[in-house]
Amino acid sequence: MAEHFDVLIIGAGLSGIGAAWRLQEQLPGKTYAILEARDAIGGTWDLFRYPGVRSDSDMFTLSYPFRPWREPESIAPGDKIRRYIEDTAADGGILPHIRFGSRVVTASWESATARWTVGLADGSSLTCSFLYGCAGYYDYATGYQPDFPGISEFSGQVIHPQFWPSDLDYTGKRVVVIGSGATAVTLVPAMAADAAQVTMLQRSPTYMTVLPERDIIADGLRRVLPLGVANRLTRAKNIALTQGFYQLARRRPQRVRQILRSFAVKALDDPAYVDEHFNPKYDPWDQRLCVLPSGDLYTAIKSGKAGIVTDHIDTFVPEGIRLRSGRVLEADIVVSATGLSLIPMGGVRATVDGKPVEIGESAAYRGIMLGDVPNLAYCIGYTNASWTLRADLSHRYVMRLLKHMDRHGYAVAVPKTPGGRGRPLLDLSSGYVQRALDKFPRQGERDPWLVRQNYLRDVIATPRADVTRDMTFTRRPAPAPLEEIAR
Repeated sequence: MAEHFDVLIIGAGLSGIGAAWRLQEQLPGKTYAILEARDAIGGTWDLFRYPGVRSDSDMFTLSYPFRPWREPESIAPGDKIRRYIEDTAADGGILPHIRFGSRVVTASWESATARWTVGLADGSSLTCSFLYGCAGYYDYATGYQPDFPGISEFSGQVIHPQFWPSDLDYTGKRVVVIGSGATAVTLVPAMAADAAQVTMLQRSPTYMTVLPERDIIADGLRRVLPLGVANRLTRAKNIALTQGFYQLARRRPQRVRQILRSFAVKALDDPAYVDEHFNPKYDPWDQRLCVLPSGDLYTAIKSGKAGIVTDHIDTFVPEGIRLRSGRVLEADIVVSATGLSLIPMGGVRATVDGKPVEIGESAAYRGIMLGDVPNLAYCIGYTNASWTLRADLSHRYVMRLLKHMDRHGYAVAVPKTPGGRGRPLLDLSSGYVQRALDKFPRQGERDPWLVRQNYLRDVIATPRADVTRDMTFTRRPAPAPLEEIAR
């Protein structure tokens, strides 16, 4: 007989550990386990090990609200973030609940028993009353890799950042990083310190913004206030600034374009170079902005150790990459920072009473549950702010729903879809998002099916949200008669 839990959480990354903390805090009597496909805590922060990997959100909003960030950096390296998640799990007594090497492949709901049966890759299974997917939305098994012409002719190494070789030595080598997103702008200054030359090859520019590696206001507050109070004030300040800047970008895009251009011109002192390589065709925040801690990319470019080429790839050649312009970028190593592949619910195949759940055809209920799918929640963060801000609101909503069900003796909660296809759940024009839109649920045109990318609104509305709205509840199925059990 399969082992049963009140709640099963998929994923032991930033979201999964946060969900477990909230579950233990608010519903300490619930039995639970975290199913982690990998052999370590950290999720994304354990997977990505490329040079310079770091947060692109400040740590006062990316960290948990219940556990203050103690390190000096506001923009933190990946190893410190991973250690922070590990320490949170250890301090919260969560470690014994994690089952490593447990990759969930199927989840089957049976109305007759009001349970999910969760099938693992090793052939074993567990059951639970409520399933919570906290595996993020990156496909850990594959990264996005375009089919570059002539790539087999290249005599050097081609590497995808998602699968960085631990023994790679790029000292004194010529490196070309293909891409212009967050991974590329992290890699270029990190590798420039040791490589002979690093070139970022982009088809089109991306908006860059400069943030300090350390928050001087946070440092000052920490000196005079208790750590928790100082972190809460810094968190509130950073939320207000980032949300304010986002709203300004949506309302006055040309003004924000001018501001971001002025940062680059001041750093590089070359307006023509900026207009060629830092002048996107789209408006700010149509795609996520790239963060440059203390302007490190600009510093690397100005030193001559790094540079940007804006052009299209014609074909790989033995010595490097030939561009449409005819220029050949010579390289010993090419890093294909061309984006990530997205996948909902960690790729779990779900069924309800034998019928497959088509996530791409489903409606997103509060951006937390799926229409017509019982006792299932998933965690997804903001596209315009720190992931954890929305993740923690989702955790708290799920706890409120579970409390409501316990209080009224309900075993099943099903959001009832209002009908209609609605808009995409993710609202960025970035390639990695557009390639995966059909895999993710869609949002509706009204609450609670409308998903807003607005933390200031959500932090007020979500804790007060009516958990009964557009929700159908049922009590636990009656046990089978004794004579039927005997048979």
